[in-house]
Amino acid sequence: MSGTSPDPWEFWQGRRPVSAKIIRLTQNDCVDNALGRVKSAMGSSSSKSSALRSCGYASDLLIQDWASGLTLKQTEITQRPERKMIQTIQTAANLLAWGVSLLWLWKAITSAIGLRKVPDLTDAQHNLFPAGNPSLTVVVPARDEAASITTCLRSLLDQQHSNLRVLAVDDRSTDDTGILMDALALQYPDRLSVIHVTKLPSDWLGKTHAMALAARNAIRLHNPDYILFTDGDIFFRPDVLRLALAHAAVTEADHLVVVPTTLVKSSGEGMLLSYFQVMGLWAVRPWRVSDPKARRDAIGLGGFNLLRAIVYQQIGGFDAIRMEIVEDLSLGRRVKQAGFRQRVATGPGLVSIHWASGISGILNGVMKNFFAVFRYNPMIVLVSCISVFILCIAPALFLAFPLTRIPALLALASVAFLHVLSGRQSRISPWYALFFPISAALIIYSMLRSMILTLRLGGVTWRGSFYPLSELRKQAPPAPTARSQS
Repeated sequence: MSGTSPDPWEFWQGRRPVSAKIIRLTQNDCVDNALGRVKSAMGSSSSKSSALRSCGYASDLLIQDWASGLTLKQTEITQRPERKMIQTIQTAANLLAWGVSLLWLWKAITSAIGLRKVPDLTDAQHNLFPAGNPSLTVVVPARDEAASITTCLRSLLDQQHSNLRVLAVDDRSTDDTGILMDALALQYPDRLSVIHVTKLPSDWLGKTHAMALAARNAIRLHNPDYILFTDGDIFFRPDVLRLALAHAAVTEADHLVVVPTTLVKSSGEGMLLSYFQVMGLWAVRPWRVSDPKARRDAIGLGGFNLLRAIVYQQIGGFDAIRMEIVEDLSLGRRVKQAGFRQRVATGPGLVSIHWASGISGILNGVMKNFFAVFRYNPMIVLVSCISVFILCIAPALFLAFPLTRIPALLALASVAFLHVLSGRQSRISPWYALFFPISAALIIYSMLRSMILTLRLGGVTWRGSFYPLSELRKQAPPAPTARSQS
C-alpha cells in the first residue's frame, strides 16, 4: 500500500474521525498493514491465514466504525443548515423585538414632551370671553337619534355665548328625531331652526349632504363668523363654546378642534377606546397640528369642527367631499393643505360623547370607516394589518422567549405609559393597557372584515343607505391653494 494510504488500524484503535473520502480496503492491504500488530497482539507468530482471520474481524469492526462515522458526518451536514436557519430566525426576532421597542420608546418620549404643548381649555388661563362677540351657527345633523337629540340640542341652547344659532337637520329619520327637533324649535324660535331632509340626492352621502345643506342655509340667512359642525349625540358643557371661540380668536385659528371626552360604560368600551387614543398618536401628532410645515399632522373630529365661515367656503365645504365617509378627517386635511391655521385643544368634560355600546357597537361603528381610511385599497389594508400585528401583538408574544423578553418589556412599558398620558384627557383608566394586544387583534379583524364585506357587497351600507364602491372610490378634487386670513 502507498505511503499516503490511511492506516485502518489507527482509525479503529484511535477512533480518528472518518473523512468523507471513500477508503477502499482489500484483504491483502489489511494483511500488509496489520500483520505485525496481529502477531504482537497474539503473543506468537501466526500464519498468514490466521492473520487474515484476525484482520477480517478487525475489518468488520473498521467498516462498522467508518459507517458510524460517515452517518454522524452526514447527520452533522444535514443539521448544520437547520441550526443556521434557527440562528438566523433568532437573530431576526431579536432585532425585530428591539426595533419595535425602540419605536414605542420614541413615541412615548415624544408624546410626553409634545402633549404638554396642547392647550387644555379648562385651565384658568383660558377662561376668557371672545372679543367682539362673534356670531356662531351650530350645525347638528341627525338620523334616528331620538334617544340623544333632545339632550344634545338643549346643551347647545343653554350655552353662555349669546350670539348663537342652532340649525338642526333631520336626515330622513325613521324614529321621532324630527318630531323632537320641532318641539324644541317651538320653545326656542329665535335660536333653533330645523331642516327636514326627505330624499337624498344622487352622488351624496347622507351626512355630508345634511351638513352642506345646513351650511348653505346658515351662510345665506345669517352669514355667521363661525360655523360649528357636530353630531346629534354630543353633550356640551355650558361654557365650551365661549371658551372655544375665545381660544380661536387668541390663536387666530381658522379651524379649531376640541377633542371630545369619551364616556365609557363597560370594560369592553374602555379597552377599545383607550387603544384608539394611543394608536391615534401614530396617525397625528396633536402638538404639530398648528405647525404649517407639518402637513401630515392634520386633524378633524366630527364631534367638534369649528371653522371660520369664509374658510369653509374657500376650501369648497362639504360639496367638495360629498362622497367621503370619513368626512371630518377629510375636512381637516383640506384645511391644512390649503394653508389655513389649524388648532387643537383638549378639555376634559367640555364635549362629551358615548361613542357606542359595548365591543360590538364600537366595532360595527368603525367597520364602515376602515376601508375608507385606506382609500379602498386592499394592499394598504393588508400592510396595515401586518404593521398592527408587529407593533401591538408581537411584543406580547416576545415575552415568551428569553432572548426577546427585555425589549418586549420595554415596548409594553412604553405602551402603558402612553395609556397614562392619553388617560389624563380622556379619563379612561390606564389599566386597559393590559388588554392592548387583544384590542389590536379585534382591530385587525375589523379592518379585514371591512375590506371583505365592502368588496363582496360592492359598496357600503350606512344608516340605511347603500353607497356603491365605484362612487366611493372617486377621488375628491385637490384642496384649493389659499392663504389664511386674519
